[in-house]
Amino acid sequence: MKRAAVILLSALGCLGTPNAFGQAQQPAPAADTSGFDFKQFGLLAIQDGGRRKPVDTFARETLTKITGRSSYTDKNGRHWRASDFLLSALLETHDWKNEPMVLVSFGKLKTQLGLPEQQRRFTFAQLSGSAELQRIGNEAHALKRAEKELDRVQQEALSVGDRLALLSHVLDGSALLIVPAPQKATDAWMVPDPSAISGAYTEQQFAPAMASLTQMMRAYNSGDAFAFSSAARQTRENLRALSPAIYPTESQLRLEYFSNHFEGFYRAIWLYGFAFILLLVAHIRVAQTAATTAVAKLTTLQKLGVVAAVAALAFHATGIVLRCLIGGRPPVTNMYESIIWVSFAVTFFGMIFFARYRTPVYLLAALPVTLTALLLVFQMPIAMPSSIDPLVPVLRDNFWLTIHVLTITLSYAAFALAMGFGHILLFRYARNPRDTRSDAPMHFWLYRVLQLGVLLLAAGTILGGVWANYSWGRFWGWDPKETWALIALLCYITTLHGRLAGWWTQFGLVVASVVCFLAVLMAWYGVNFVLGKGLHSYGFGIGGETYVVSFVVADLLFVAFAIWRYRSSRRIASDVAEVRSERVAV
Repeated sequence: MKRAAVILLSALGCLGTPNAFGQAQQPAPAADTSGFDFKQFGLLAIQDGGRRKPVDTFARETLTKITGRSSYTDKNGRHWRASDFLLSALLETHDWKNEPMVLVSFGKLKTQLGLPEQQRRFTFAQLSGSAELQRIGNEAHALKRAEKELDRVQQEALSVGDRLALLSHVLDGSALLIVPAPQKATDAWMVPDPSAISGAYTEQQFAPAMASLTQMMRAYNSGDAFAFSSAARQTRENLRALSPAIYPTESQLRLEYFSNHFEGFYRAIWLYGFAFILLLVAHIRVAQTAATTAVAKLTTLQKLGVVAAVAALAFHATGIVLRCLIGGRPPVTNMYESIIWVSFAVTFFGMIFFARYRTPVYLLAALPVTLTALLLVFQMPIAMPSSIDPLVPVLRDNFWLTIHVLTITLSYAAFALAMGFGHILLFRYARNPRDTRSDAPMHFWLYRVLQLGVLLLAAGTILGGVWANYSWGRFWGWDPKETWALIALLCYITTLHGRLAGWWTQFGLVVASVVCFLAVLMAWYGVNFVLGKGLHSYGFGIGGETYVVSFVVADLLFVAFAIWRYRSSRRIASDVAEVRSERVAV
């Protein structure tokens, strides 16, 4: 009998009686639960990944890890929400083993497994029965134990293996750790199985929780939404009564549940996009002299764009604050969190410039940077998971974490804003180089923002060395992360010094503000997701190379076009001046 049946016991009444072969019959399919309100069930606490969280969070993260999406539409066209999927998998009301839902995104791995390259998801039965996948996984595990480097196929095979293992744990019920430990918060929680909890609670102590859990499952199977919510609420109260000091408070669970469904970053994306479109259209329509004058009067379209940008910043900030309250730390411990923080800081800096000069072009330069960054993390939920995980030991110092990491990431934000300014100016140089040379305010603030970024990056690098000495016993060790941070710093120092020394003109500074950001991109993304080496292993991951490489190539082509256009215009201007001088001489 499967563990899900053991967990829920025969008291559920849906497991049936043994058949002629002595095996439990499959439970009857549940009623249509697509219209259920899963809030009370989602507020149940569960231990997962070293953290106590709402079941709603666990269900969302589980479905995202398996499928790459927070919801799923099966082969029959039914749309499954995360909590609905979790309950259905536990009670086996749907044939999930033969549902094409396990993500395999890497083309070379699919080719090696003999799978169709155009298909992205495959069944549990299909993948778990693949001898080739098992062979690659075994090789990868052996290399990992020997601390040897894995190639991309082996890394992806391990990821697929993790997805299969996770789905297996959900199907057999072993992932449902909802019974709190009796004494310590760090002790392992248990599945609601009498044999598993016998050493922690007596049968009499656990009876109320088991009874309400049984009622909840029966209500789910029968399609009784009201009874389901009522039983789920009672189950939560009964489980909390087992260990009130260990079970999360109601306010903690509700805060995280609210954060999950508030979706502040997702709402911010739409508003950032709307604001960018409005400001871009307004910028095109308004005369260039009015658009670049510090005291220019805002048009209605520009005012609407600014309001949308402010609203987007508010949603963005709320999402960050919620993550801080839930995690109890700054949201800068992995790639996902650093991107949402840096993207917020970019538009926040842009808003400061707008407030100072009442010129929307500064905001227009920041919005596409923020929008692109947020879209990137939402397009790669597997490579950059949004889960709030416990800190690794080296990061368990909120003082140094806050000071060092926030300083470094704020420097990234300054450089990203400078890159935005650079793109605006390069576009203007490509369109009309002569007029762009007169845009003194943006050239001036481009230089100042680069100075701010250099100051922050230098301070962050030094503080990182102090923290490294405190944690690892050495100030500097040429770790890849440290090395590339130094390379980025030297690139920008050279840029500023070259402009001060007259090595290049304003146009050269603009080009450098865009090209030098590639060093930041390498220090920020490349070290963790391409090199995958060093002591900063807590930020490592795989995926997203296609997006990043495409951006780099497109950006370099744009820079090359702007340089060609600028030089062509200078040659034309020189020829015109020569002709005029000849006419004057004649």
